[in-house]
Amino acid sequence: MSDENKDLGIIEVVLERMEKQRLPRLLAMKEKVDNGDSLEDHELDFLEQAITDGRKLLPLIDKHPEYQPLAAQVIELYKDISDKALQNG
Repeated sequence: MSDENKDLGIIEVVLERMEKQRLPRLLAMKEKVDNGDSLEDHELDFLEQAITDGRKLLPLIDKHPEYQPLAAQVIELYKDISDKALQNG
């Protein structure tokens, strides 16, 4: 398998996970903090793990700049949730 095919396979899995698992939870967390509520420990753990996983993907995103706008939007979502959670905390 070529590096390009391997990269695309990883990207496909990451995008599917984002769509089906992470994004729904992140949007629910954003709604929660936007309503002035604090995040629970398990939500903070999830957010921390999602950010850690995202950092590991940065080299892959650098190799595939077509995904950089999407990555930037996700990073902004993490930042918005984190900032608002700190205000509410």
